[in-house]
Amino acid sequence: MRSLALILSLVLAAPAFAGSEPSRLTAAARDQVGVTLTYDPAYVALEFPGGDIPRDRGVCTDVVIRALRDAWGIDLQLAAHRDMMADFAAYPALWGLEGPDRNIDHRRVPNLQTLFARIGAEVPLEEGPAPYLPGDIITWKLPGNLDHMGIVSDLRTEAGVPLILHNIGAGAKEEDILFAYPMTGHYRIGAEEAERLKTLQ
Repeated sequence: MRSLALILSLVLAAPAFAGSEPSRLTAAARDQVGVTLTYDPAYVALEFPGGDIPRDRGVCTDVVIRALRDAWGIDLQLAAHRDMMADFAAYPALWGLEGPDRNIDHRRVPNLQTLFARIGAEVPLEEGPAPYLPGDIITWKLPGNLDHMGIVSDLRTEAGVPLILHNIGAGAKEEDILFAYPMTGHYRIGAEEAERLKTLQ
């Protein structure tokens, strides 16, 4: 199994990933609105790779997983599993696991935060709407110490605040929640970062 360091060294010289336009990611997330109608966190044994639960249900991470698959052909299930197999200790030890679980690892916000940071997608958290671009991925801490994740839309409120494509409990929605909860992460997957994820597949 190649280490992440080797993977990164190989892809730094790779040509830009042509499918990294933010508009494709936001469109793929928006396509889930009206399709994913239920919030369902149940553990499910998934096919591998490319596993998914029925699209009428899911959690916040499923919005991101499906958008990246549909828009850019990136399989976070496979990428996260391979990176965790290479360096399991780099990931949060929050669930009492002794090794990767390809059924659920990619559907957990802290694991995706770690993966995105490891491929160089993390950008600073800043106040104000200007730094948040369409296609950016944001994480929050909800009441009850719950982690949440969504994708920045290309639509804005009248005040200029970007909407968020997410599933916070009632299916996929496009809503004004960017500043509703404390942010814990901000990630931008451009051409280089997309290539790094593709190389993990």
